[in-house]
Order: sequence, then structure tokens, then C-alpha cells
Amino acid sequence: MKRMVISLAAVSAVLACAPIAAQAAPWQSINQRQANLESRIDQGVRSGSLTRPEAVRLRQEFRALNRLEAQYRRSGGRLDARERADLDRRFDRLSAEVRMQKHDMQNR
Repeated sequence: MKRMVISLAAVSAVLACAPIAAQAAPWQSINQRQANLESRIDQGVRSGSLTRPEAVRLRQEFRALNRLEAQYRRSGGRLDARERADLDRRFDRLSAEVRMQKHDMQNR
């Protein structure tokens, strides 16, 4: 009986913690994501972990995303779910590219 109570307590503790572990990264607004990406690119240039050509290309992609967001906002006044998902996907891809370029061992 005691073993069963301990087992049930352990299972309930695991189940209680499962939703916490399943949460993704905290949600960020588009403006927060833009600011974070821009500062990561700037920091990479300052530290020398991004070469000039890498930084130029990343900034071009960043500006293209800003133009796309402005276009989406002009078309309807605000972002719908599809547009937000598209921007999130594109920001995720650019963020991964910044991370990869900063750690590719090419220093200026």
C-alpha cells in the first residue's frame, strides 16, 4: 500500500510539471523580435564575429523583413494569423542565420 501511494505521488508530480516543460519560448511581439535581431547583428559586428559581407547580407535580409511587415500592415491595418505566422517563420530563419554566421569561425 505504501509503495502504491509513493508511486501515485511520483506520477502526479510528473504530470503536474509536464505543462511547464511543454511551454515554448515566451511570446515576443514583432517589434521585440526586430530589436533583438538588430542588436544581435550590431553586437556581432562590434565583437568581430560577423565579417562585413556577412553583416551587410544579414542587414539586407532584416530590412526586407521590415518592408514585408509594413506591406502586411498596409494591406489590412494589422497582422492576421497567417501574416504573423509567416513573419515568425521568416524571423526564426533569419535568427538561425545570424547565429550560424556569428559562430562560423570567420572573424574580420
